[in-house]
Amino acid sequence: MDELMQAARAAREYAHCPYSGFAVGAALRTVDGRIYTGCNVENASYSLGCCAERTAIFKAVSDGQREFSAIAICGAPVGESPEAPCIPCGACLQVMAEFCGDDFPIILTDGAHRLSEFLPKRFIL
Repeated sequence: MDELMQAARAAREYAHCPYSGFAVGAALRTVDGRIYTGCNVENASYSLGCCAERTAIFKAVSDGQREFSAIAICGAPVGESPEAPCIPCGACLQVMAEFCGDDFPIILTDGAHRLSEFLPKRFIL
């Protein structure tokens, strides 16, 4: 999982976060071993931005991928090393739930967690 966290840290360097100053990177591994990265992209119209996690997932889905084995996420203020866990927001968790089961690993700086830990009752149509 070190490789996945390293990819998330590298993706964080591309974050566009002039409003919050909080840079986030994510790295998503597919079941066939591919890694898709994402960073947060903010917008002056705040609701039009996109989180790093969804960026990585949407990149993978737009490339035909639908099965994922893990995601690593790290975030911290610009210029600081990401040490504290950066827990995904509710929107990102729900997007993960669209494609992943309750046991889907979410790797943070404090170790591995499961999707169900952060989203115990997912929305299902």
